[in-house]
Amino acid sequence: MYYKILIFLFLTLGMNNAMQAQVFEVGVEGGGAGYIGDLNQTNNFKISGVSAGGYVKANLDPYWAVGIHYTYGRIKADDLKSSNEQFRMRGLNFNNDLHEVSLQVDFNFLDYFSGGGTKNFSPYIFTGGGLLFFSPKGVYPDPITGKNEWYRLRFYKTEGQQSVYRNFAITIPYGVGAKFRLKDNWGLITQIGYRTAFTDLIDDVSGSYPVPNPDDIDPDDVKAVKAMLTRPTGVGIPKTQRGDFRKRDSYMFVGIGISFTFVSQKCYTF
Repeated sequence: MYYKILIFLFLTLGMNNAMQAQVFEVGVEGGGAGYIGDLNQTNNFKISGVSAGGYVKANLDPYWAVGIHYTYGRIKADDLKSSNEQFRMRGLNFNNDLHEVSLQVDFNFLDYFSGGGTKNFSPYIFTGGGLLFFSPKGVYPDPITGKNEWYRLRFYKTEGQQSVYRNFAITIPYGVGAKFRLKDNWGLITQIGYRTAFTDLIDDVSGSYPVPNPDDIDPDDVKAVKAMLTRPTGVGIPKTQRGDFRKRDSYMFVGIGISFTFVSQKCYTF
């Protein structure tokens, strides 16, 4: 629940700062989410789930804007559905609900903002920094009952970690988009944005297959679950690579949104 408190504080701070500017903007967006990592190593444009979010933004002038953004996205991947034979032999899967809070800076290429400016359209680029909250899950048959169950993978230390890894990481958003004035203060936004996450565990895959530990004090049923989550098809030699050699996972959001810009009487006088 703590990420919800952080989101509230970020949005409140952003709203207070924006209201002191001559022009501030609020918006909502929706679309798709994708992921590039150990279970999807080559397809940078693959959409695997939905995304939705909102923002508050201060337009500093028609070219520059800074805003606080919150974006939710769901991503997933399944080795058994891959065209790659080695992936199918590995047999891993995951899905993940991503919660991102970020500070982003926009640069419009043309003299535009939805409450004014001389242009009704502008392409733009953006970048920034933020925090990503995540917790990968996998669905596998229970080794005791045989029924499919959901497992929160980070708690099973599937690569022999000494402790449960953190469920948050720094993230760097960047991307391109286009803005269109619809009417008066209303605007339409479309964009595609990638994120470099400072973690390789969005999919719970990073290092090597672990060496079985005969001194493991977990109960036998927990040992069976951990073994199944680590090697669901039984394939995987200890100390060999479980995923790829990249040290960071990436994810993407693509979508369309609508914005409303509040313009003060002391607005830009260009």
